[in-house]
Amino acid sequence: MSNERFASVWDAIEDTPAEAENMRLRSSLMMALKDHIAREGLSQSRAAEVFGVTQPRVSDLMRGKVGLFSLDCLVNMLAAAGLHVEMRVPRAA
Repeated sequence: MSNERFASVWDAIEDTPAEAENMRLRSSLMMALKDHIAREGLSQSRAAEVFGVTQPRVSDLMRGKVGLFSLDCLVNMLAAAGLHVEMRVPRAA
């Protein structure tokens, strides 16, 4: 057993720093969508209509199925919900 420490769970489970960063970004966008659904009191059916996807896709989102969503898809869903994504790109530590 290793006592190696990681900055995030994604760093621990992904093979490369690039994959870990991609998963970190996708999970952040998914959390923003889930927060929006909760804040607006949307059902999964209504959220699907707003986001322009099917209800099963919203179910996947709510269950945290990160691997099923691309960054493009998540950005499109956020835009459809009237949300704006901002990026910050600092130098890696």
